[in-house]
Amino acid sequence: MKIALVHDWLTGMRGGEKCLEVLCRRFPEAQLYTLVHRPGATSPAIERMRITTSFLQHIPGATRHYRYLLPLMPRAVEHLEIGKDVDVVVSFSHAVAKSVRVPPGVPHVCYCFTPMRYAWHLREEYFGPTNDDHAKGGVISGSVRGTLSMARDAVLERIRHWDQATSDRVTHYVAVSNTVSRRIAECYGRPSRVIYPPVDTNFFTPSPAGREVNREDFYLVVSALVPYKRIELAIAACRRLGRRLVVIGSGPEESRLRKVAGDGIDLLGWQTDESVRDHLRRCQALLFPGQEDFGIVPLEAHACGTPVIALAKGGATETVLPGGEKEKGSGLFFSEPTAESLCGAIRRFEENPAWFSAEVARRQALRFRTEQFEQQLVDFLATVVREHSTESPEEPTRGETLG
Repeated sequence: MKIALVHDWLTGMRGGEKCLEVLCRRFPEAQLYTLVHRPGATSPAIERMRITTSFLQHIPGATRHYRYLLPLMPRAVEHLEIGKDVDVVVSFSHAVAKSVRVPPGVPHVCYCFTPMRYAWHLREEYFGPTNDDHAKGGVISGSVRGTLSMARDAVLERIRHWDQATSDRVTHYVAVSNTVSRRIAECYGRPSRVIYPPVDTNFFTPSPAGREVNREDFYLVVSALVPYKRIELAIAACRRLGRRLVVIGSGPEESRLRKVAGDGIDLLGWQTDESVRDHLRRCQALLFPGQEDFGIVPLEAHACGTPVIALAKGGATETVLPGGEKEKGSGLFFSEPTAESLCGAIRRFEENPAWFSAEVARRQALRFRTEQFEQQLVDFLATVVREHSTESPEEPTRGETLG
């Protein structure tokens, strides 16, 4: 089976890249297409691929400031030219990769992390507040900020129309969770198969000390520092309760979060996988305050035997098993995206340690192990190719171009 791979951008090693990495290892001779690529930013398995980038790659600073190039992304992905000698195109998409043009008669499987968040859902959460809170000090006036917000929304409405119009360039959708499967049906009117993302349970393991390890007195956040992750909720809750919090991750919100962190809140920036694992093994619990499409980090915590306190929305509701008096679980939910709600969950967690089991957490993580993801996805692709080869080839609908 000869495949072509498409990914939105290759600028870091996050959850989407961990999914892509599995097929890069399985099909090392495949061509990989992407909008921009920052050499060395992803894993060796991805970096070894034959990578083709779009014209955005030639814009100075594009690999670091690619988010500002969103208006150009539809045209950029449509200009990627995929070779005709492939059996299937597989796009890994949370933005525009799913709208790539594929050769006539070739099936296109989209592994969809979500329909474009900033065009369809979580617009304010993704871009952050649009009121005057960030304008204090006279840097940006309220009227200017309002004008910028209107311009932004106009661009996003145009992109959403294009995103929906080009959704038929995909022949088969695969969703990362039931949450995303419902979004695909809502946004594109298409069914999808759910295949959960991979968790490296061979790397993320409980401490070798096993039951003898003593959890240390801190909570942990592991996340990209962007608005929709809602890291400020974890900071506010821990400050109110006087609990120590360690935050691992980097991103555009880092400087703002450092200003509000205060005593007892340690922002460590980017850390190696080994450091992340070490902190997961030692913390009291992982705090997961944002609404995610799926969320691999909670399962990496579970693989280390660590409980998770998560917002009761999105993908976490499919992975965290809430503990209680009748049955031990792998974590706990809080119902509202507020510091008060998270404070209440932390108190319940601390008052009821018997509700949680490291063994239950580890078993839950094993349900999502990498080997299972790889087998399910490769089997699905093989089925698509086999069924497509028995059908009469038809010219696929090309979808709308954003002019």
